[in-house]
Amino acid sequence: MTTLDAHSLAESELHDWLRAVNTGFLRAPTPSDEEVTGRLPYLDLARTQGVFDEGRCVATFRSFAQELTVVGGAAVPTDAVTNVTVSPTHRRRGLLTRMMATDLAAAKERGDVAATLIAAEYPIYGRYGFGPATWTTAWEVDVPRTGLDPHRRVPSAEDGGRIDLVDGAEVRKLGPALHDRLRARQHGAVSRGERWWDLTTGQVLFPHDRWTEPFYAVYRGADGSVDGLLVYRADDNWGDAKQPLNRATVHSMIATTPAAERALWHFLCSVDWIATISTGYRAPDDLLPLLLPDPRAARVVTHADFMWVRVLDVVRALEARTYAVPGSLVLDIHDTTGLTTGRFHLDASPDGATCTPTTRSADLVMDIGELGTLYLGDESPLRLAALGRIEERTPGAAARADGMLRAGRRAWCPDVF
Repeated sequence: MTTLDAHSLAESELHDWLRAVNTGFLRAPTPSDEEVTGRLPYLDLARTQGVFDEGRCVATFRSFAQELTVVGGAAVPTDAVTNVTVSPTHRRRGLLTRMMATDLAAAKERGDVAATLIAAEYPIYGRYGFGPATWTTAWEVDVPRTGLDPHRRVPSAEDGGRIDLVDGAEVRKLGPALHDRLRARQHGAVSRGERWWDLTTGQVLFPHDRWTEPFYAVYRGADGSVDGLLVYRADDNWGDAKQPLNRATVHSMIATTPAAERALWHFLCSVDWIATISTGYRAPDDLLPLLLPDPRAARVVTHADFMWVRVLDVVRALEARTYAVPGSLVLDIHDTTGLTTGRFHLDASPDGATCTPTTRSADLVMDIGELGTLYLGDESPLRLAALGRIEERTPGAAARADGMLRAGRRAWCPDVF
């Protein structure tokens, strides 16, 4: 039987590794020389794995350093997992399990608090201790139905702010600081590296993308602070009767104040010829529908799990976040990998928490994946108990955990990675 060789990537293997990535994502397999040279500066080869069968790459895996904002605004170091593929000729041989085990062990050794990923398929990653921690919703807005006055001034004069159209160079200057302000207050948000801004402004292109320059709109508050950024594109559709039926598709919209959020959505609804808006992935409790006189003008077209979290250090993870109400819990965590198995006493309050290993009797028993699902405050322990996914050993413990762990607003990750 052929020996399958799994190892960190050498630079000379990148071409074949990218062929396997493209195969897994159902893209034209053979990478161009430009794709190979363009990818290289952004890859940490020590954290890029491949499995090779007689010299041909048949499975891929990559991770990179990331920060995740938790409830309360603290940022914790995480291991972001991406580019996971197994070629259709080599499925069901444990290749992903081998690569995942290698990566998670290295992340634990580095001191990462958790690992994160965007799951393309739901059933895969629970086996490795990941749980869905954020959800996403996308709306389609019927602009004429919104009830907004098409002749209004945007933003309103009472607001004191203004909206400016800018170019990519201005976005690269203003965007990173704005996003840092957003993620300091939005649990579930992750850090953006320089490459994110380069891709958004066309300085770097994904090899299979056709670049069309988007429109960039910046909202400035009355004091001149940059409080919001909208990135969108529009198509050219005039219909059979030469009536404008154009669609605006939002690539990104971040705002650090409700005034900025309202002004940017109202601005986009006011652009001449735009009949429909595709909002892109938003938080499930996004303000958008209720910012419209007729919220039914915004129709949900997607609602799904999004970012998954795998806790690697229970003590640091639980101590990093804050809690809605004071309380104490003993959690018995099961982890088939052995990375996080143990019993932990959490003593928490809105100001912070302490978490220590303990031998006390457990209040709640759960797998590490369920802790990942609960970690960002988006899921209810009561629901998981009703589903049999966590076990309540102390009567009332699930309700107590629900009060402690839940957050006032939904967790949201604005980014695909």
